[in-house]
Amino acid sequence: MILPPHITPTGKKRVAPADRTPVYAMVGNPNCGKTTLFNALTGLRQKVGNYPGVTVEKKIGETYSQHGKPIKIIDLPGAYSLAARSPDEAVLRDVLFGRRADTPQPDRIICVVDASNLERNLYLVHQILDLGRPLIVVLNMMDLAAGAGLRVDAKKLEEALGVVVIPCEAVHGRGLVELKLAMSRVDLPLARHRWDVPAPIAPAVAELQASLTDADARSPLIARAEALLLLTDLDSVRVAGSKALSARTLAVLAAWRQRWAGDGTDWSGTLIRSRYDAINLLCGDVLRRTRDQGPSRSDRIDAILVHSVWGWLFFGLIMAALFFSIFSLAEYPMNWIDAHMAALSGWVADSMAPGDLRDLLTAGVIRGVGGIVVFLPQILILFFFVGLLESTGYMARAAFLMDRPMSKVGLHGKSFIPLLGSYACAIPGIMATRTIENAKDRLVTILVAPLMSCSARLPVYLLMIATLLPAEAVPATTKVGIMLLMYVLGTAGAFGFAWLFKRTLFKSAPALMIMELPPYQPPRLREILRQMIERGWLFLKNAGTIILGISILLWFFSTYPKNPDPTATPDAQIAYSLAGRTGHLLEPVIKPLGFDWRIGIGLVTSFYAREVFVSSMGVIFGVQGKDEDPGAIRQALRAARWPGGAMLFTPLVCFTLMVYYVFAMQCMSTVAVVKRETNSWRWPLFQIAYMTGTAWVVCFIIYQTGRALGY
Repeated sequence: MILPPHITPTGKKRVAPADRTPVYAMVGNPNCGKTTLFNALTGLRQKVGNYPGVTVEKKIGETYSQHGKPIKIIDLPGAYSLAARSPDEAVLRDVLFGRRADTPQPDRIICVVDASNLERNLYLVHQILDLGRPLIVVLNMMDLAAGAGLRVDAKKLEEALGVVVIPCEAVHGRGLVELKLAMSRVDLPLARHRWDVPAPIAPAVAELQASLTDADARSPLIARAEALLLLTDLDSVRVAGSKALSARTLAVLAAWRQRWAGDGTDWSGTLIRSRYDAINLLCGDVLRRTRDQGPSRSDRIDAILVHSVWGWLFFGLIMAALFFSIFSLAEYPMNWIDAHMAALSGWVADSMAPGDLRDLLTAGVIRGVGGIVVFLPQILILFFFVGLLESTGYMARAAFLMDRPMSKVGLHGKSFIPLLGSYACAIPGIMATRTIENAKDRLVTILVAPLMSCSARLPVYLLMIATLLPAEAVPATTKVGIMLLMYVLGTAGAFGFAWLFKRTLFKSAPALMIMELPPYQPPRLREILRQMIERGWLFLKNAGTIILGISILLWFFSTYPKNPDPTATPDAQIAYSLAGRTGHLLEPVIKPLGFDWRIGIGLVTSFYAREVFVSSMGVIFGVQGKDEDPGAIRQALRAARWPGGAMLFTPLVCFTLMVYYVFAMQCMSTVAVVKRETNSWRWPLFQIAYMTGTAWVVCFIIYQTGRALGY
């Protein structure tokens, strides 16, 4: 006899130790509101990282029971099924089945269900019921279901499944109290799973269950659920950190597959159809339509926003509004930061005696970090826009619109979401490729994602535009146009290389796009602001550690050794220093692009992070003295000259330098993430070579052509 895990062999209930913190796994389909519910339960008590060995986000939060005791919640990646087709889904499956040594198997499970799409969501619930673990089903988005003319009887569903069912509207905070009360219960009921395995499949399930119990040390219920999954999952994705199955279990599975292949049995289809038959019967009892359903609100909006003409017009307006806001809305906080950094630098200069320490603080620390912090408002605006598009559901529509042009380069619309996310940062964009099922499409998307102009390029663009076009003489629309051109160049480059790679290195037929369009929802400003602040704080930590360290090192290398001539100018001192000597070695390679050795120093130091270029220019070209401020770098760049007296930062050089940063791989963090994602140094090294080589060739053509035309 198989006993539930909360019953001892003597028939008594198991009581968890009082000091033990229960662990819940939160699961659900994509776009079911799971993340909103997780944030509502845990608030700021969250830790975010990655699962070891695989670039999949690991979110663990903490809430409290009605008695004030802590409860741990693991927010697992969204999935439609336990049959894994991507690394995200593989992590979900492995955690629930106890296959990961780095994550203990959760004690209990919360399955979040979109009540407006009940039948589709119940497939995952049906699989999780096989696990035989305490389960809470959360019927989220009940308001959307009611708006669509659907009524879900939570009581009947609870009786049919034998588990706790909580109606909920996570966006509005409804149902949270009831959910916390259910989570606080010690004796959560187990499922009464009314589903019979099809007779032709039952012997295979029994043999696999026995092997998993004996050879893989699985509990009986977990072994049965895993046996069903192994027979359903024809092409399972495996990820690093997952415990491999025993040779005995693999042999049993292979024998049954070979046997069924010989007699033509569609064992996977039989199991899936059997589950859906059970789900259809269940929905017939608990789901009622209160009125005839016409076009939903989302359908009416989509008639415009995904239209072949109006949809593109709206998308273009959103992008234009984003770039215009970066200049107009951010101007006031940027000026405020600029003024306070200048005041801080002046205060330090007045308070300290002249010497290397004062120069280190003013020229190395304040100017280096201040030259980056001043761009924080633009970066926050970019993060806000990305969060707004995701929160409202428009991001999926953008992917739908882009499916046709993406198919021209051999990809599909799902690749556009990582590419669009790479406008903020290539690192989360590359991480988002794990939802792409096709391995070749995923790798191509990883290789071209850094070509999308990320927020780290923004300080370089803004500095070069300010140097190229003085603010007092040029309207903001012109600056927006130049910025938009850089984004267009990066996007065109990404599409062009994707087309090339799909026809050479990664030949394969374009995959069909199957993607859910979530219902439109009002923007959840609290979550958007939380995400914006978190990303902004990560940016500031980067400025306070990496950029600060590089700025100090650059100050040291540009200060020492000291020029023995006491009358030497600042330029002569830098030329005599270690940084100057390194730049002079590099100058023959970059001079055909219009760059001198000082720009070369910035190119080398900014390989660690693109935004470091601005602080490097601040150290090399900064104005010495107590009146220095981060804004003075623009005037210093305009005043920079070649040895013969010719202007260094001409409009042509500024434009060429921006193009260089469009194409060059200038981000060590991205290189590290690509290595982790591909589990090889081959592809990140290839990425560095093709991107930087392309940047040199394109800039050579632009600069030499411009000179030939007289610019």
